[in-house]
Amino acid sequence: MSKIIVIGGVAAGMSAASKAIRLEPETDIIVYEKGNFLSYGACGLPYYVSNVNEDYTKMIARTPAQFEAMGIKVKLRHEVVKVYPEDKSVVVRDLENGNMFVDKYDKLMISTGASPIVPPFPGVNLKNVYTLKTLEDGMILKEALSKDNIKNVVIVGAGYIGIELAESMVELKKNVRVVELGSQVLGNFDTEISSIVEEELIKQGVKLNLNESVQELLGYEEVKAVKTDKGQYEADLVVICIGVRPNTGFLRNLPLQMERNGAIIIDREMRTSIPDIYSAGDCAMVYHKVLEENAYIPLGTTANKLGRIAGENMLGKHIKFKGTLGSAVAKILDLEVARTGISEKEALKFALDYKTVFVKASSHAAYYPNPTPIFIKLIYEKGTKKLLGAQMVGEKGVALRIDVFAAAIHNEMTTAELGMLDLCYAPPFAGVWDAVHIAANAAK
Repeated sequence: MSKIIVIGGVAAGMSAASKAIRLEPETDIIVYEKGNFLSYGACGLPYYVSNVNEDYTKMIARTPAQFEAMGIKVKLRHEVVKVYPEDKSVVVRDLENGNMFVDKYDKLMISTGASPIVPPFPGVNLKNVYTLKTLEDGMILKEALSKDNIKNVVIVGAGYIGIELAESMVELKKNVRVVELGSQVLGNFDTEISSIVEEELIKQGVKLNLNESVQELLGYEEVKAVKTDKGQYEADLVVICIGVRPNTGFLRNLPLQMERNGAIIIDREMRTSIPDIYSAGDCAMVYHKVLEENAYIPLGTTANKLGRIAGENMLGKHIKFKGTLGSAVAKILDLEVARTGISEKEALKFALDYKTVFVKASSHAAYYPNPTPIFIKLIYEKGTKKLLGAQMVGEKGVALRIDVFAAAIHNEMTTAELGMLDLCYAPPFAGVWDAVHIAANAAK
């Protein structure tokens, strides 16, 4: 009977453990998780913070007891601090009592995720300065925001989490300001789409400070203001959301191939450069189907898929991941914004021979009440017209349509093929030519 040790018990780790135990119930599987919770949906944290969902347990897919009932041993508040591949052992610290011990494996799964990047600017250690990555983070931030004296909130960073948190602050009736170093919100989108999101944020009272660098957090014990290279802004609470860094520092003693940011390089079977060690999730790179090379795209959807594949391959299978598209969607106040495949920025960076089209379509037939506009940008190969990327924004009808584009890119469809795809039509949901058709057929 083989033994699998899983380091990290959220998305990829628990997907791997669950798949392995289902395939071979006699497998000895133990999970070491340094936090207090397993297998939760971190993407739900902004909605927990804003009280849209007031019960954090709804974000937990399975409890430790449920995993134990499946045959998976779970050790919460246990941190793996060293890995020794030569004798297939790990050193574990029990965070409750500080005791350390050694455990042995046949196969090792590293799924330690990532941690928020916190720059070392002055004042960062003041009270009421937070990040949002783990369930524990969400519980702490939610409690802080419930206090009556917290009125002015500054969010540093305008990526997915930062902008979703801006919506949360509007929901909580806070005065919210977003400070972003770059020239736009949602930097992985093209400006045609991000500019519409910016208009929505401003319309709903969010103050946007773009092209602005935080220099210092001001205050004595608690944060009172944020100082940038362009001004100073009152702040009762600050949330730093400028990106994440893989939790792989404890592996630096190993001859393990990593990217410069610390992300573990894996092949398409989730194998690392060290035999019998696998990895997936926010601590690892992932194969991008369009770019045909590894990329760092920390998304829960991808982590779960790769974890599932790793669970099978640790038991001797050789399943290859076909590739991610970085598909993602966010609700930003009254808008839905989504993307899949590559952006025009990426097409330029990788010197692809491409064209784009940007169209305005409608969520449903004009003669059915309350149609709303949908803005779509497509990136496609110049010669073949093979679809490479899609981005969309609108009040409704975006979140599900982006999946059509994702399926088309995954299956290497051309815009001509997509323009004739047999999609559903009924006046409350679409026109006889759907927004997907209209965008695809506009690609010349």
